[in-house]
This record gives sequence, C-alpha cells and structure tokens, in this order.
Amino acid sequence: MAQLKCTNLTLGYNSKIVAENISFQVNKGDYLCILGENGSGKSTLMKTILHLIKPISGTIETGDGVLADEIGYLPQQTEVQRDFPASVKEIVLSGCQSRCGRRPFYNKAEKELSVQAMEKMGILPLAKKCYRELSGGQQQRVLLARAFCATQKMLLLDEPVTGLDPQATEEMYTLIKDLNDNGITIIMISHDVDAALKYASHILHIGKEIFFGEAKDYDKHINPVL
Repeated sequence: MAQLKCTNLTLGYNSKIVAENISFQVNKGDYLCILGENGSGKSTLMKTILHLIKPISGTIETGDGVLADEIGYLPQQTEVQRDFPASVKEIVLSGCQSRCGRRPFYNKAEKELSVQAMEKMGILPLAKKCYRELSGGQQQRVLLARAFCATQKMLLLDEPVTGLDPQATEEMYTLIKDLNDNGITIIMISHDVDAALKYASHILHIGKEIFFGEAKDYDKHINPVL
C-alpha cells in the first residue's frame, strides 16, 4: 500500500491552473525527486500534498501508517527566517509541537528525540548557539533536524541545498540519503538533475510533459532514442 498517492491532480491558485494531469505514488522507503522548470508547479504540488492549499481537482491519499499531519516539511528559507533569534535547541524541539496535543510543554521523550535529531545531523555541539549566527549549511541541518522531530516516516524537502556551497551541498545530500537508508521516505524538490539521478529511486518531472518513474528510466525521457 502506498504511503502517498496522488491521482489526476490539477494544481493552482484562485482557479488559475499551474499544473495538471499529475499522478504518482510513493511507497515506504522511496526517495522521490520532483524536477521541472521554474514556475512549473513544484512548490505548489508540495503545498497541496501538505494541505496548505487545495487541489483544483484530483485526489491525494495517505496510507501505510502515514497520516496527513505526520509528514515533516523543510520549506525554502526567507531572509527573515535566516535571522531568527532562537537557539538551535529551541528550533529543533519545536518540531515536536504536533506531538504535544494540548500539553503546554515538551515531555522527556520529545526532548530526547530532539537530542537524537541533533546528533544525527551533527549539530549537537551547536545546541545553545543562536540560529542566526550559523552558516547556511548549519541552518539547513537545524531545519532538517526539526523536520525529523515532526516525523520519522516521510519528509518533504523544498530545494534544501539552495544557496549552499559545494561542500555543504554534498554534506546535505549525504544526510538526506542516510535518513532514506534508515527507512524514512523522502520527497524532494530539486533543480539538480545529476544529484537526482545519483540519489533518488524515483523521479517526477512536471511541466509541459509529465514523467513519473524510476530514476534509471529518466534519462530515456530526457534523451529519447530517435
């Protein structure tokens, strides 16, 4: 059974269509990269999956033990967010908010989870540092740890390496692949076709043409034999 199944989606805002005829499914442990030109609807698709906006038509279903509110999300950062005056520990722990229900505090298990997330991302020594003082790569690690605290099932990542230098980019890709190798389903928007072909199990390309399939078959789509 699929963890996420999207069928005949038409996406847009205020009835203005951005993308249409999108169908795909994601199973447990998949690593899906979403590719496409700017304006093709990649971020709109991700926000629709997260129920931040409604599809114009089509259906989105979750299953295999994943509920709609159990999907971790790492959005693109704005300049204001990069200057956020909170500690690393506070930001990572805030990923546990959905677990608290009506409790106005974090319990021991949630605090332990935040420590595990920081250890996994290699940022535990930075726990007391102010987020705004970190490098771009360190900030992305913090946000990935926060998303990990929200769920250990599925992570949605919106261009997580944007603005990072080559070393930080490779480190981020390695961290994401390690999470995937440990059973977390990854759905990632990317402009980096080479990285998608290297790391992803599946690719969804949206635009004038729609492709969904295994990464190994994507090259046939972009370089068809004439």
